[in-house]
Amino acid sequence: MPVRTIVWGENIHENTNALVREIYPDGMHVTIANALSSDPVIHVTTATLQEPEHGLSEARLAETDVLVWWGHKAHKEVSDEIVERVARRVWEGMGLIVLHSGHFSKIFKRLMGTPCALKWREAGERERLWVINPRHPIAAGLDESFVLENEEMYGEQFSVPEPLETVFISWFQGGEVFRSGLTWRRGAGNIFYFRPGHETYPTYHDANVRKVLINAVKWAYNPQGDLKTITEAPNVPVEKAHEPIVERGPKLHKAGEAGYR
Repeated sequence: MPVRTIVWGENIHENTNALVREIYPDGMHVTIANALSSDPVIHVTTATLQEPEHGLSEARLAETDVLVWWGHKAHKEVSDEIVERVARRVWEGMGLIVLHSGHFSKIFKRLMGTPCALKWREAGERERLWVINPRHPIAAGLDESFVLENEEMYGEQFSVPEPLETVFISWFQGGEVFRSGLTWRRGAGNIFYFRPGHETYPTYHDANVRKVLINAVKWAYNPQGDLKTITEAPNVPVEKAHEPIVERGPKLHKAGEAGYR
């Protein structure tokens, strides 16, 4: 089965900064999409902030297996309605991959429930990513480490919940370290955060980074399909209890009445 994937990008820096436009002339989202489409299993399209509903309509998300998110400058411009729409799809089983400065995106903070803050420095320093979970599917085909010659530094503490798995840890020239590849599950959805990807460096042209992205999409895909009932909270009548019971005592709700939310 194809893994139906959307790469979402702000599409701002590419249009306002000459250096970013030189590195990513078609947009960062297009470069990431092209990397993913090199794998025949992944069927990829793109969406941007400027499109109606940010390109993430109900109908389109309903047909999406994995959403890849890159944002930076315009986190606050993302509609809260769209954030809740994406969150629901993740709970139902859609995979989510959050890249680099997407750690401060509304959707990532919504699903993490924490500030998602960190230290940073924009100095173009060397980053070495260590594969500390070599048997993880996201690390398939990688050596024990790989280097990005120029990147923005992110440093601990990274205020996110304890992950299910840590796949990568980064070391930077200035001495800081950072948990650069982390996984979580929210509802039925798999989430992966991958640190590299500052817009003024050619990170998404790097072969190792592109391999990680392909592996991550395949890992985040949920072959079991959507769990549409995950947000339901049914009022179960006495007669449908698994074991016979007798109703006794007063109650707040009428039979079949929905609970408060």
